[in-house]
Amino acid sequence: MTTAADAPPLEAMETDLSTARERLAEAARHVEDLVAAAPDPAEREPEVRERIAAATGAVRALRARFMDVHADAVYDELTDGRAVELRIAELVEAAATAFPGLVPTPEMMAVERSRPQAAKEGREIDQGIFLRGVLRSPVAGPHLLDAMLRPTPRALALLPDFTRTGLVETTSVRVERRDGVAYLTMCRDDCLNAEDEQQVDDMETAVDLALLDPAVRVGALRGGEMPHPRYRGRRVFSAGINLKRLHGGGISLVGFLLRRELGYIHKIVRGVRVEQDAWWQWPAVDKPWVAAVDSFAIGGGMQLLLVFDHVIAASDAYVSLPAAQEGIVPGAGNFRLGRAGGPRLSRQVILGGRRVWATEPDARAVVDEVVEPAELDAALERSVRSLQGPAVLTNRRMLNLAEEPPEEFRRYMAEFALQQALRIYGQDVLNKVSRFTVRPS
Repeated sequence: MTTAADAPPLEAMETDLSTARERLAEAARHVEDLVAAAPDPAEREPEVRERIAAATGAVRALRARFMDVHADAVYDELTDGRAVELRIAELVEAAATAFPGLVPTPEMMAVERSRPQAAKEGREIDQGIFLRGVLRSPVAGPHLLDAMLRPTPRALALLPDFTRTGLVETTSVRVERRDGVAYLTMCRDDCLNAEDEQQVDDMETAVDLALLDPAVRVGALRGGEMPHPRYRGRRVFSAGINLKRLHGGGISLVGFLLRRELGYIHKIVRGVRVEQDAWWQWPAVDKPWVAAVDSFAIGGGMQLLLVFDHVIAASDAYVSLPAAQEGIVPGAGNFRLGRAGGPRLSRQVILGGRRVWATEPDARAVVDEVVEPAELDAALERSVRSLQGPAVLTNRRMLNLAEEPPEEFRRYMAEFALQQALRIYGQDVLNKVSRFTVRPS
């Protein structure tokens, strides 16, 4: 019977890469044999669950040590010496093939995706260990972040039509270009714009299109009108993460929680990286962004506001980051809110679940301008015009460098990769997530 003691000692990872790889693969196989011989997670007796947890924990310690010692060598092998840029989903899949036992295989992840959250093995924790190791590295980490700033193949395929027509409609987001402004409207009217993997994909596509279209000078984001009985005919910005999807196992670490932060949100801050003649002037195509908040910006919706250059809110709107209630980390909200509003406000909002109304003085940490709901359209038009001055873009770049240094963001995201993976499998989250809905109170 495999126990935690059967795993090689942590010192075994302090060897050459080839030997360490073999020892990790052998230790992981022992744990997989134990898992294969046991019933599905929901049907396991307590002693079996504890035995698997102990063995899994021991091997996870090995994985963490392996990445501490060998992250750069692993990353160079996977990317041909950093000659190839892989997004995080491609990177973890490549690692599963090249380094057996380091991360779960695609087949393992397919089984995980078929299960509700509470019935999974928690294999995304192993992905979190791996990605933390990569992002921690001052060599591999920046390369991965740059890879995530590349435009998606979907956006590149849609770009010719968008530049010609000025309109793209996806399942979750409508993008329309008018007078040099790309207006992005979140339109998931089935869930009050609560985000899932579909919306993350659509949002990254929309942001890419706005950045890549040379006729666009400014981007603007707003929520669409909702048919929900309580909000019928009103616009809603965002209800945050789709907790129903999380409970059902449809919110993944790689495809949602990390792609969202390192993909479209990071692109709003830094821009999209493409080959260009003027690369020596600035490495990315970036533009100013405006957000208009109707009704509320909950959770991920509030996180979004922290990266915009100008935020307008209706006087009856509010913002919140209910991380304590959900039991997870609110993306890069911990990284950004304290910088914007100070440590006291960030703790009140993130740890205490405080809701901040747009008309409160503390809302100025997130909201620049508050207007009556009927005046929001006009305020948005004024704002996008004001951000088209010739020096706006350069000063925006310098502000972002000062306020959010890339190296500090990288280090934060390295720890986020693992801590968020641990949180989505925390017992408190598994116990309570089924009771959450996307309906705000």
